[in-house]
Amino acid sequence: MTGANGFVGPYVSDALRKICGPEVVIAATSKDGGPHPAFGEVEELDVTDTAAVQDAIARHRPTHVIHMAALAALDAARADPRNTWRIHVDGALNVANAILDKAPDCWLIHVGSGLVYGESAKTGRPLDESTLLAPVDDYAATKAAADLALGALSYRGLKCVRMRPFNHTGPGQTEAFAVPAFAIQIARIEAGLAPPVIRVGNLDTRRDFLDARDIANAYARAVLNSNKLAPNTIFNLASGLSWRMADILDLLLAQSRVKIVVEQDPLRMRPSDLPCIVGDATRARTLLGWAPEHSFEETLAAVLEDCRARVAQA
Repeated sequence: MTGANGFVGPYVSDALRKICGPEVVIAATSKDGGPHPAFGEVEELDVTDTAAVQDAIARHRPTHVIHMAALAALDAARADPRNTWRIHVDGALNVANAILDKAPDCWLIHVGSGLVYGESAKTGRPLDESTLLAPVDDYAATKAAADLALGALSYRGLKCVRMRPFNHTGPGQTEAFAVPAFAIQIARIEAGLAPPVIRVGNLDTRRDFLDARDIANAYARAVLNSNKLAPNTIFNLASGLSWRMADILDLLLAQSRVKIVVEQDPLRMRPSDLPCIVGDATRARTLLGWAPEHSFEETLAAVLEDCRARVAQA
């Protein structure tokens, strides 16, 4: 696993052991490495370092690589576009080429993004894997470029599964993302650490949300079923439902222990926000036997409780 110390990494570890079996051996890597509660120790690996990636693949000779190393937040990608291209595109190609050179029988599970469809979402229809890629920002453009480059490498023998997960959240996600950003503000207000005002961006956008555990289950199912898949298979991971951001906030506020006023913050508005993004994951349901198991209401409650715990421990 690359990017193992990110938000989704521990969920993927749990899913692999649940779905693939407790005997699965995971080599967890991340840019910084170090101790980690889910993995014990995470190996240091910068995916933009070609030689280091070649060495890691040669040493571990993995059967599968789940490539999650990325700049997760859109704002971080926007702040440093050049670095975003290096991590998302060069990093993915380094991993893919190392597999071809050092472990050619290894499967690469590449974690892309449902945001690659961009402008195509304006049709208002659920997006399937055949939808035109039309990214609208650096984050999505780099994810699309890596996705397409890996698809091309499949013609050189790369065994690749190209995942396109739509929005997902859960306990442990940072407040750089909308749901925990709402929840942490509520938790701070409840604790008396902030005035009873929550500041928000555009609440009219609609997004397709999943629980991080369901996303992790899909990655694990791709590992389990890889030998039944055609190399270069693409999977959308989506619920097929769109949630208005205002409704998500209302669900969180309904669980608040105090009365809170909502104010719009111009600094939280994104110029490239698309009105509605919703995915069609029929292929994943059919070929992987995957389906979301957690209701979004359940996920929101878990995120709020996690944020309350974080505030209490601060």
